[in-house]
Amino acid sequence: MTGAACERSRLTSMSGSDDKPRGSLFDALRDRNRVVTSDLSASIPRGLRIATAYSWRFLVVAAAIGVGIWLVIQLKLLVIPLLVAILVTALLWPAFSFMLRHRVPKWLAIVISIVGALAIVGGLLWLVVWQIGRQWSSVQDKTVQAVEQFRQYLMDGPLHLSEDQIDGLLDQGWAFVQQQAELLWSGALAIGTTVGHFATGLLLALFILLCLLADGAGIWRWTLRLFPRRAQPAVDGAGRAGWGTVVNYARTQLLVATIDAVGIGLGAFLLNVPLAIPIAVLVFLGAFVPIVGAVVTGTVAVFLALVYNGPLVALWMLIVVLGVQQLEGHVLQPLLMGSAVKVHPLAVVLVVAGGAMIAGIPGALFAVPLAAFVNVVAVYLAERAWETGAPTHGELIWSTVPRPRRTRS
Repeated sequence: MTGAACERSRLTSMSGSDDKPRGSLFDALRDRNRVVTSDLSASIPRGLRIATAYSWRFLVVAAAIGVGIWLVIQLKLLVIPLLVAILVTALLWPAFSFMLRHRVPKWLAIVISIVGALAIVGGLLWLVVWQIGRQWSSVQDKTVQAVEQFRQYLMDGPLHLSEDQIDGLLDQGWAFVQQQAELLWSGALAIGTTVGHFATGLLLALFILLCLLADGAGIWRWTLRLFPRRAQPAVDGAGRAGWGTVVNYARTQLLVATIDAVGIGLGAFLLNVPLAIPIAVLVFLGAFVPIVGAVVTGTVAVFLALVYNGPLVALWMLIVVLGVQQLEGHVLQPLLMGSAVKVHPLAVVLVVAGGAMIAGIPGALFAVPLAAFVNVVAVYLAERAWETGAPTHGELIWSTVPRPRRTRS
């Protein structure tokens, strides 16, 4: 008997008794590999098996998210106008839906909403330009005085710097400014393209805004048809819950931004801080980036007060900014929104920082509403709320839906 025949006879005896049909060599090897694999799997700790199972799934999800972010960056000239139009639609939606409920024709409600928004933005810009043009000469004079006072403080203060040292620091600062100017000038050829992209994006955002206001329901029905029929109820419910969260976020941020701007702008006016109206407009715009925007705009207001009015007025300006922010965080947000879109400060800072790192200013602006939308959609799908019709109560990062109050028995 040859060696191959002996091997086949041995494998056949392993696979069963003589009265059973003989398996092939490959079947025997496959059974043998299964036994070895089973023994190897049994020898791996259970915790390691669970960790590896989670790891490869996490890698797949991370790869999908990475591809999605890459596509968004590549299509930013389309994505940014789309997000701007959606956010503006959420801002206008309460007033727009109010007019529709009171039997105002849709075309007239669209005209009033868009023209009113453009009038408000144009009025704010006109006020900024008007006050800057009116106070520019006095601002220049106070700037020169502030620089001279700071220079004298460096010489007479605890640092005791000489004029040569101060001039050297100024020369270094001027050289740094020139370097940055050269970097900006090197991209001057792209200014026309950038302006063209901005104008195109503005027109595209306006067109998308008109479409959303005119036929938002039809667009959503068409989007639903892209999903399988069995998944359409879940997608429809999750999308509506997410849209309600974005509307709540936009409405509350608009009210809070207005109150912040009025409070800080009025404080700057009463303290005789120059450029009070531009400060108020800056605070209004910055308030749409929660926490981070308020801190940055408040710092600008205090800095202007310090430069133009001195440390005492700057201290009072700091008190005003902190008072308005405390009023916003502890009174306005809970009163205006309740438990809807109640964002933890840590989540806001991390989400805004991540959005700024990925997409700059647009990323910081859209980070929180996008995260809130994704959060409420995930909670809605995880709780299968479309089957029961009950509101979602879970939370992943923060609570983005109102919770029913508990009644005492």
